Amino acid sequence: MSYLFTSESVSEGHPDKVADQISDALLDEFLAYDANSKVACETLVTTGQVVLAGEVKSRAYIDVPEVARNVIERIGYTKSEYQFEAKSCGVLSAIHEQSDDINRGVDQKVDPMDQGAGDQGMMFGYATNETDNYMPLALDLSHSLLLELADIRKNELHLMPYLRPDAKSQVTIEYDDNGTPLRIDTIVLSTQHDEFGTDQEMQDKIRQDVINILIPRIKSKYKFRNDILSLFNDNIIYHVNPTGKFVIGGPHGDTGLTGRKIIVDTYGGKGAHGGGAFSGKDPSKVDRSAAYASRHIAKNLVAAGVSPEILVQVSYAIGVAKPMNIYVNTYGKSNVKMTDGEIAKVVESLFDMRPKAIEDRLKLRNPIYSETAAYGHMGREPKSVEKVFQSRYNPEPLKLKVELFTWEKLDFVDAVKKAFSL
Repeated sequence: MSYLFTSESVSEGHPDKVADQISDALLDEFLAYDANSKVACETLVTTGQVVLAGEVKSRAYIDVPEVARNVIERIGYTKSEYQFEAKSCGVLSAIHEQSDDINRGVDQKVDPMDQGAGDQGMMFGYATNETDNYMPLALDLSHSLLLELADIRKNELHLMPYLRPDAKSQVTIEYDDNGTPLRIDTIVLSTQHDEFGTDQEMQDKIRQDVINILIPRIKSKYKFRNDILSLFNDNIIYHVNPTGKFVIGGPHGDTGLTGRKIIVDTYGGKGAHGGGAFSGKDPSKVDRSAAYASRHIAKNLVAAGVSPEILVQVSYAIGVAKPMNIYVNTYGKSNVKMTDGEIAKVVESLFDMRPKAIEDRLKLRNPIYSETAAYGHMGREPKSVEKVFQSRYNPEPLKLKVELFTWEKLDFVDAVKKAFSL
């Protein structure tokens, strides 16, 4: 019996994602000027207002309101009618110093590799060979819809001139009993828009443009994957702005908070999630760093051929460097003659999962986090870029070359193949 599976995504203009992006921009600013900064920043956005709170230990001093306003402007909230606008919104900061009771378990004066985990908890990594980036297909399509919509809004606005920053997508795929995608069943897309006619006229126009402009551009992104292109069919159910009108949106339409889109950030409901959010947290917080490291493990295992689908779990105690456990689930699809427990033992020997080792291996003590805060932390393209930071507290621009999305590298495939005799 076939079944349906659904994943969703949200745009960079969604209020929760606005909050995530501000939190990560603050983190990047601190790390740019002090790589040893300890940061846990939370953001709330609502009508005309940004509220920042959290704990920071850093030698850097940054212009917090300016960082927040730059993020809001980049996203596209630049008009007063949005009732949340970069230059005019209020910015309230209630950031204070990190608790010494937490810091004492993280900082190690003798051996840096004994750095303890910043908190307890469990983290998961997942990978599947459904797509070229080893991500679940429904989520990959959901992200693609909104990335393309944002590109149209920013660079080709003449195609859909009514677009505003807030948007959500959702894709439902039918699978057979073996987990093979059969067809796309439903696409849901809601986009904030200008008011330009009656409710029915607006809904009809946006639906027409989504089907005739957006969908063909999405299909072109998968032009080398006939197995994915074949899933698009004439019987797809489209729900476009199903309420009929979406003029009021963004932080004016719905309060946004850091860390409320953790399933969008990871695997769209496939695999598992430990519950910890990512944005605004420096890499001593294993909620973030160990989740990245677990994804790195799962992706390299799948790419090496250990199994077409893999889930990895790791867990920690606060202040303790060595993880409590490393768990691997191959969903009964393993290509090696080992139990999942035996596979986990090999993984433990290949990947040092102590927090400081993860930081070093994945180069996490760098300002690399703003790019993660919208359209997913996983499945992205690893690349090197030069970033420029300008601050009124520093006379010269700071230029740093950094590597983005290092946890997406397939740099352990050969070692995995050797370890498993593949």
